[in-house]
Amino acid sequence: MNDIFDLLNGSLGKEVVDGIARNTDASAEQTQAVVSSALPALLGALQNNASSGNGAHGILNALASKHDGSILDNLSGFLGDNDTTDGNGILAHVLGNKLGAVEQGISGKTGVSSATVSKILAMLAPIVMGYLGKQSRNSNVSDGGGLSDLLGGMLGGQSGSNILGGLLGGLFGKK
Repeated sequence: MNDIFDLLNGSLGKEVVDGIARNTDASAEQTQAVVSSALPALLGALQNNASSGNGAHGILNALASKHDGSILDNLSGFLGDNDTTDGNGILAHVLGNKLGAVEQGISGKTGVSSATVSKILAMLAPIVMGYLGKQSRNSNVSDGGGLSDLLGGMLGGQSGSNILGGLLGGLFGKK
């Protein structure tokens, strides 16, 4: 099973970072920093959602329909489109009222403006869902337990609560 660092450090990660950087005012290095912080946060939030029956059901439905992994077959087309509607919907669903705090936390950690972090997250979210969809199909995930296990493996065994708590705690712990 591929963990998140395989995604970040592989050719797919480079394509994602370069494509997103072309669509924002962030450099490739800044985009890489935001993506490196955002991926564990997004997967952690998905893992938290997957821990409830309704949350797992919603994620599995999304993976079975719209986010089946096909986005990865035409990543350059998706990144060239520059449409963040789907990504903003995913972020609202997965992070809810924590979205602003996550954006601020990543901004504080990376030095990239919150507005740019917001755009990067909106472009990244459908890619993360597509990657998760592809991995869930490859692993024959069909229930919430399997989804939680898959997300835990992608996070290197870390808990989604710990990742989000660390990001948000770092934000709110600053004076």
